[in-house]
Amino acid sequence: MDVHERYTHGHHESVLRSHTWRTVENSAAYLIPYLRPGAAVLDVGSGPGTITLDIAERVFPAEVVGIDASPEIVAVATELATERGVGNVRFETGDAYRLDAPDDTFDVVHAHQVLQHLSDPVAVLREFRRVTKPGGIVAARDVDWGGTVWAPPLPGLDEWMRVNQAVQRNNGGEPFAGRRLKAWALEAGFSSVDSSASVWCFASDEERAWWGESWSVRATESDFGRHALEAGIADESSLAEISAAWLAWAASPDGWYAMPHGEIVAHVTT
Repeated sequence: MDVHERYTHGHHESVLRSHTWRTVENSAAYLIPYLRPGAAVLDVGSGPGTITLDIAERVFPAEVVGIDASPEIVAVATELATERGVGNVRFETGDAYRLDAPDDTFDVVHAHQVLQHLSDPVAVLREFRRVTKPGGIVAARDVDWGGTVWAPPLPGLDEWMRVNQAVQRNNGGEPFAGRRLKAWALEAGFSSVDSSASVWCFASDEERAWWGESWSVRATESDFGRHALEAGIADESSLAEISAAWLAWAASPDGWYAMPHGEIVAHVTT
């Protein structure tokens, strides 16, 4: 693992505002056919746990394990599971490169918005394959920042995309992960890989307010902004410009934003 690898966004409230919105329906619909009752699932990079809990309810009574690198966010997810009364799930601190599980343990290993942040996603996919039972699947979904589009055109959002991609690469990740998922899976040794794509689109007044205001704060107060400053990728002035642009976009009646995602279902045959 690259010693410089680190998570770009951190767990600031502005980041969790987005992460806690995620469900299987809006973030892993391609996975639904495989979430059958009794399927044991590992959710890697489970974050605040909303997708993981949704998975657990769908595969009950099987146990679902969610792992995340942050002990603080594991505690948040554990508390949410208790609040919702979901008993067939547990959250643990873990390392995607070295999973604490025997070979052939899970029917499904799932990772949402994880591989884009890793310096060696192929090694991680091999590790996912190791803990997946023959006949099971490894599933991943990642945004492709190179295909993200918006309206109206705002120079501050052009600057945001430049900074966003540069920060992610400086942190050891790959901002164009969505388009590379299938190639990574094939390189990891999977011989049968189904690939697809889906899009998040934010356009209504409510969606623009939620997404735009979140990013206006994230640009200046989350780890994203801190990493940009530390690496010399942006200065305070450019981060302020990005923040203001997101508020301008949110206030624009014609505001529209789309994020394409690549998806893979890699089948474990041996």
